[in-house]
Amino acid sequence: MTPPLIPLTVAAQAESRKRLPFGFGSRFFIALLLGLIWLVPAWWSPKLIAAMFLWDAFVLLAWFIDLRRLPLPQLLEARRIWKSPLSFGRSNSATIDLRNSSGIPIRASIIDETPLALRETPPALSLAVRPGRTALDEYSILPVRRGDSTVGRIFLRYQTSLGIAERWAVADLSQSVRVLPDLEQAKRHALYLIRSRQIEMEKRRRRQRGGGREFETLRGYREGDEPRDICWTATARRHQLMTRVYQAERSQTVWIVVDAGRLLRAQVEDTDRGIRATKLDYGVDAALSLAQVAAQSGDQVALLAYGRSIQQLVGAGRGPRHIRKLLDSLALVHGEAAEANHALAARVLLEAQSRRSLIVWITDFAETAMTPEVIEYATRMTQRHVVVFAAMSQPDLFAVAAGVPETEVEMFRHTAALEVVERRELLLRRLRQRGVLAIDLAPGDLASALVNKYLEVKDRSLL
Repeated sequence: MTPPLIPLTVAAQAESRKRLPFGFGSRFFIALLLGLIWLVPAWWSPKLIAAMFLWDAFVLLAWFIDLRRLPLPQLLEARRIWKSPLSFGRSNSATIDLRNSSGIPIRASIIDETPLALRETPPALSLAVRPGRTALDEYSILPVRRGDSTVGRIFLRYQTSLGIAERWAVADLSQSVRVLPDLEQAKRHALYLIRSRQIEMEKRRRRQRGGGREFETLRGYREGDEPRDICWTATARRHQLMTRVYQAERSQTVWIVVDAGRLLRAQVEDTDRGIRATKLDYGVDAALSLAQVAAQSGDQVALLAYGRSIQQLVGAGRGPRHIRKLLDSLALVHGEAAEANHALAARVLLEAQSRRSLIVWITDFAETAMTPEVIEYATRMTQRHVVVFAAMSQPDLFAVAAGVPETEVEMFRHTAALEVVERRELLLRRLRQRGVLAIDLAPGDLASALVNKYLEVKDRSLL
């Protein structure tokens, strides 16, 4: 069953937390300390010590009366409310709503049991709830891991206005929430890049024919049109030169292949979102951006995510429901400590897609003397498909290679970095020579580059 895009609101009545679900409030101990004042006159008159014990008895009686006034936990109902979908690396909030069905006003301290994937520390809230009313407060969250996480119970400590006694309760608001890829980034790329591309293509269309080979309409011949596009039958009917206008082909298939092996677990500082994200996180966000752009362009989108085995496999499709399916599948892609099985991914993909399609392979490779396995299989696929090979570089490595060494240690480090970068460029150059559209860029630039490369492939009618 597909979980809702926005997590559901959950509600539960409070229950007693322990066998003795009550305790002493902070004012109880303050009152006891005030009773020690009787020790000062008791220095001269020991009989006054009895007054101190009478004071303590009075405080205990007040505590007992205050405890009896406190509403039972069953008269309190708590709810956890979510306002928007949870996106990786984007700030969000959850609201705790507490209803007091008793006739006594209370002050409640609440701790929500949140996982580390949403917050570093559990949130602590404070609510003042009037009789028969509700009160709410919210806390911020910053999801740092995609996928399903369990948000647990909330723990309550509540007192009356006297603050002498308090009760302890728990409300079971346990639920599973799904952290999705960065929806905000995907929407921003989809709108901005498609709009800018449309403007660019419109300017070009005024000068020359459409870039695709799918017939769109007829128009009068213009200088610069190719003779092979002239429609001679229409020319004979209208007694003037008419030319065919083409548009980019639609209903083609785009496969997004996401490598979730060990190399994609490398972390990169994300200054935009204020977190450290893995290369896989960037790859998943870029895959979502590309899927939305391709779907809006009329193409069918498919997904293959793999590590040692196939993690997610979604066949080609289009429409909002299909994009939602891709979104949930991308949310569940997780990094693996072992090297990814590229041979298995290539075999599954070739079996699933026999017709020519565009394959966007999001991965990385080790800069070794031998040809990496992922490059071998990407090259083989060019015999049947158009392959975009998107490798994510390590910004730290390129920073060292581009720097100027000042010490002997920095010189050796600089030399090693240059050697790795040169070996990487050599491997990518071999890929391009064999017909693969290979790109190598920083993780933060991946989403924009992939969308631009996809639109370029469509514009040049490479499929």
